[in-house]
Amino acid sequence: MSNKAVINTDNAPAAIGPYSQAVKSGNTVYLSGQIPLDPSTMEIVSDDFEAQARQVFKNLSAVCKEAAGSLQDIVKLNLYLTDLDNFGVVNKVMEEFFTAPFPARAAVGVKQLPKGSLVEAEAVMVIGD
Repeated sequence: MSNKAVINTDNAPAAIGPYSQAVKSGNTVYLSGQIPLDPSTMEIVSDDFEAQARQVFKNLSAVCKEAAGSLQDIVKLNLYLTDLDNFGVVNKVMEEFFTAPFPARAAVGVKQLPKGSLVEAEAVMVIGD
């Protein structure tokens, strides 16, 4: 018997593969990678990196909210960027969505992301300590 619960919201893009938006086990929520899709159109919001980064955090926020948490409950964040020259921009955008204490984080340069996205983020959130 598993204590695993699937988290799903229409306020974030639907999964584009065989995975859940998030899975909760105990008080830990594992959030799948979010790319900058508009949840209503399932299209990339813009060609602009900064706009894409903002949408990624909006999507993560929507999934966090559905799991009874918020971005502030994220303890580990993994970022994937197709161009590490955007590192400073993603830091600036993160400061719009997070306040100290910031989550632990990795930023990884990758060759390509789904649907031609420039950025993706996945996270681990702990709620209700």
